[in-house]
Amino acid sequence: MQKVSLGKFGPEVSVIGLGCMGMSGMYGPSDRAESIATIHAALDAGVTLLDTGDFYGMGHNEMLIGEALKGRDRDQVQLSVKFGALRDAAGVWVGYDGRPKAVRNFLAYTLQRLGVDYIDIYRPARLDPDVPIEDTVGAIADLVKAGYIRHIGLSEVGPETIRRAAAVHPIVDLQIEYSLISRGIEAEILPTCRELGIGITAYGVLSRGLISGHWQKGAAKGGDFRAMSPRFQEGNVEQNLALVEALRRVADAKGVTVAQIAIAWVAAQGDDIVPLVGARRRDRLVEALGSQAVRLDADDLAAIERAVPKDAAAGARYPEAQLAHMDSERHA
Repeated sequence: MQKVSLGKFGPEVSVIGLGCMGMSGMYGPSDRAESIATIHAALDAGVTLLDTGDFYGMGHNEMLIGEALKGRDRDQVQLSVKFGALRDAAGVWVGYDGRPKAVRNFLAYTLQRLGVDYIDIYRPARLDPDVPIEDTVGAIADLVKAGYIRHIGLSEVGPETIRRAAAVHPIVDLQIEYSLISRGIEAEILPTCRELGIGITAYGVLSRGLISGHWQKGAAKGGDFRAMSPRFQEGNVEQNLALVEALRRVADAKGVTVAQIAIAWVAAQGDDIVPLVGARRRDRLVEALGSQAVRLDADDLAAIERAVPKDAAAGARYPEAQLAHMDSERHA
């Protein structure tokens, strides 16, 4: 497993990270034993970056990772944690909280659930519209000084917010959706990050499985986020799966899978971009890690672009109600 520096100010991490959200119910039921086995397999393969959020399964995901890390060398793993998204007892999203006292509270619970005494990268999940980003980042900076946090990251914010945050404390990375069918960061957000030496941890590189080559229409059931996602809806999913079949022809010509070429495309967009793969099973993890061996030349990239042109996807990446609260969408 190769490693790369996460931005100008960040730690050295594996070139692929493991996103653990799907292990805690966001995509329907998951198998606890298989989830832990997948985390172990990722660590054994050299993956060092594990990404989670304190609201994934209302703490379930952090406790799962904490269990998986028992007996492992804590200092060989980078834990990336998002905070601030609020949910009620029914799992409904009810807003965001970036107040300094809330930051301190969220972190205390995260440390307990993970069973660690520091977090490598801590980031607000979204911009709290009622709290200046300077206040939120300033509170995290105080926790860096106290030794509870090593680095500060951001998630799904636009250029102005990125600049304001970076003026308070060095930002190591922006976590944001980036894939062949989600390329909104390319116009303004990615150039801003590169100007400031901020890395990108790209989630959704397979668009929640839609462009994995494994998805079938109608597969999302109750309790699965994708059942409400616009790109998976009737009238959109057919067009999107047609793009996948076009991409499959390019992948077949190279002797790789659709998932591998899609992940490799994201990685090929720059050494400052670290794809996060959301594998919930060991077989999917093995496939995703195989993308490291895929080398894309100019002809390959042109063929991929023809198969999946920019802005070819049907449907938005989130339901409208969620997009309305995403600072990054103002610059997509």
